[in-house]
Amino acid sequence: MDRKEKLSAEKVIVIDFGGQYNQLVARRVRECNVYCEIYSYKTDIEQIKTMNPKGIILTGGPNSCYEEKAPTYQKELFALGIPVLGLCYGAQLMMHVLGGKVEKAPVREYGKTQVHVDLSSPLFADVAETTTCWMSHFDYISQVAAGFRITAHTADCPVAAAECAEKRLYAIQFHPEVLHTVEGTKMLYNFVRGVCGCTGAWRMDSFVEESVKQIREKVGSGKVLLALSGGVDSSVAAGLLSRAIGKQLTCVFVDHGLLRKDEGNEVEAVFGPNGDFDLNFIRVNAQERYYAKLAGVTEPETKRKIIGEEFIRVFEEEAKKIGAVDFLAQGTIYPDVVESGLGGESAVIKSHHNVGGLPDYVDFKEIIEPLRDLFKDEVRKAGLELGIPEKLVYRQPFPGPGLGIRIIGEVTAKKVRIVQEADAIYREEIAKAGLDRTIGQYFAALTNMRSVGVMGDERTYDYAVALRAVNTVDFMTAESAEVPWEVLQVVMSRIINEVRGVNRVFYDLTSKPPGTIEFE
Repeated sequence: MDRKEKLSAEKVIVIDFGGQYNQLVARRVRECNVYCEIYSYKTDIEQIKTMNPKGIILTGGPNSCYEEKAPTYQKELFALGIPVLGLCYGAQLMMHVLGGKVEKAPVREYGKTQVHVDLSSPLFADVAETTTCWMSHFDYISQVAAGFRITAHTADCPVAAAECAEKRLYAIQFHPEVLHTVEGTKMLYNFVRGVCGCTGAWRMDSFVEESVKQIREKVGSGKVLLALSGGVDSSVAAGLLSRAIGKQLTCVFVDHGLLRKDEGNEVEAVFGPNGDFDLNFIRVNAQERYYAKLAGVTEPETKRKIIGEEFIRVFEEEAKKIGAVDFLAQGTIYPDVVESGLGGESAVIKSHHNVGGLPDYVDFKEIIEPLRDLFKDEVRKAGLELGIPEKLVYRQPFPGPGLGIRIIGEVTAKKVRIVQEADAIYREEIAKAGLDRTIGQYFAALTNMRSVGVMGDERTYDYAVALRAVNTVDFMTAESAEVPWEVLQVVMSRIINEVRGVNRVFYDLTSKPPGTIEFE
């Protein structure tokens, strides 16, 4: 039995109907130590039968289930004898397919809502009788299907939950997967561990152990090449491959000069010759090469393309020196797979290449993606299991083009120095205040604005730094974080006094949408 088969031995599947929370549903299930994968509603029922899942969850979606071309699923799904949980659209679809009635709601519910639950339902074991849940629906279940009983309601929604316990079919109108539903994880736990009978064998130590065995079997005596960016995903991939195959792995780390302060040296300290990992490490210092390519370029997308293309060129040159390899490794993770359209039904967000274009330029037989079954939080757990330092494992998210998209306008060595130093101060003070694990993402960016200031008795004409801090669950939407005023004051004072070339500091309050998390 290979690693994939072992993972699938006790699996819950999420059938995606285009909901924005599809990945979040799967993540919450995995937090219950149950393995979970996402599939499109177009997945054939025979494939589902072959997978033999312990449970099935139907996601939300933007449609009305009674519309002619709305996403749907055949009635047979509910007669397989496998427990099914429908969430929001999934709940309405279950009722609609099984003979209930779904209509446009007289009152739309959106946001935190008080839900009154029937504690005799297995879904609501150990849940408060009145609990706060997240509602988001235009339609409502006006009549449950035959054999179902209502197990929850709100002031405006007569069927907030319903069940046919005999057939192990459950429908929930709200979203238990979002954090705003206070006891949502408990409800999902009750479904996957209670109703479905999963034992909770999906744990990171067993994942690492099984992955190491699988990699050894696959690679044999072959050689593996990995582009190591220093980010969490590629670093954990390097750690996993190193444990499995040691010096058969070569990591190429391209320092393009657009990393955070001291980051290149930190990566080398962990993975280089004096680090704790058994692998071949090649560092390419390409800073001046990148600055020359970016000279005079101000358009954001052009900068991205130049940085990505130059990375490929540098990596190709190093790969040619190494010669033919058997495998190219990538730090692809599960959201990459889903967002590329290879998993669920949600819109394709980005192409499925961790390092775009490399397969065309490197001589290899096959790609290895040891983390492709993991979400980001699971990647971090695997990193700790592998002995990668916490500082690297919990490093703030960082875009592939690096500081190139946190510098508005032309990228120069001077601007890189400014934003590196300002960002280091900001991160240091956030950590001192104990906020580094509570804020989703935070960084400093350099605006292209220069303005008059006074420092000492002298007039200055220098740049403005913008501080960004957001909280987000899925990075699709984000809200500005409330950093304490006294912390911002300290950061502002230190940046202006310690970073040459800066005389103003702004705090960016913009949410996403309408803005983006990054600046370019």
